Amino acid sequence: MKSIVRKLAFGAAVLGCLVTGAQIASAKDVKIVVVSHGQANDPFWSVVKNGVTAGAKDVGVKVDYRAPETFDMVAMSQLIDAAVNQKPNGLIVSIPDASALGPSIKKAVAAGIPVISINSGSDVSQSLGALLHVGQDEYSAGKAAGMKLKEMGGKTAICVNQEVGNVALDQRCKGFGDGFAGSVKVLPVSNDPADVRAKVKAALSANGDIDTIMALGASTAGEPSLAAVKDVGKLGKINVATFDLSADFLKAVAAGDAAFAIDQQQFLQGYLPVVFLANYAKYGLIPGGNVPSGPNLITKDKAAQVVELSAKGIR
Repeated sequence: MKSIVRKLAFGAAVLGCLVTGAQIASAKDVKIVVVSHGQANDPFWSVVKNGVTAGAKDVGVKVDYRAPETFDMVAMSQLIDAAVNQKPNGLIVSIPDASALGPSIKKAVAAGIPVISINSGSDVSQSLGALLHVGQDEYSAGKAAGMKLKEMGGKTAICVNQEVGNVALDQRCKGFGDGFAGSVKVLPVSNDPADVRAKVKAALSANGDIDTIMALGASTAGEPSLAAVKDVGKLGKINVATFDLSADFLKAVAAGDAAFAIDQQQFLQGYLPVVFLANYAKYGLIPGGNVPSGPNLITKDKAAQVVELSAKGIR
């Protein structure tokens, strides 16, 4: 009986979203709020925000982008609650912690606000009532990276995690370990590049067998990891790969100093949900399922082509 009640409640919430969408006649009347966990000092999220801005401009809607100053789930849930109170025509959220953010997201759905999740949360998006998710499957991406680095001869690795507790990043390390099938240790670090460099250098100095580094963010972890490898005189001898892109890391890939970067095309994670929700509000149109924005492996033969777009905040 409880299962039936839950299904009816979910159906009513979805119907509410449909009714809300049918009431909007003009794009200029559409208001969308984005709440992400991305921190201001993380270049990755500036690209997402660029996508949001471009999407809003292309479809002519108003979009408000919000994020906590630090990786803070309490603050993020409060931002979602505040957005719900403003009754926007659509809500875009990342879901790094479903337990912490789930109640706030369910409130939005219950209020008849169409929700699309991005980046983190592909495994819980539907259960929380979101219409769809735009992003990559983090575990699968990590596993593919692990398998590739194993093919390159890796046996002992560290996974440099700048946000331990972020489910998406934890899944990356888990997938990497399963695909690598060797010795893997998670190295917790902060978002401070100096801290990352120091801790990676210490790990390399303590264990001379480390031949592989998997970083979970190009600017925040990948570049400092490369610097640490250079500090210990092993540049080109240790395979360093990263999730996401930065112009400097891509240059290192092109030069042969780094193995590869995993591109989840985060610009699309910002751009597509805005376009989807605008058309949903105007016409009731929405894709029928999740939209995978990645992963794409950027190796030496592709890196040079992507550098310029990365520097422009698009890749």
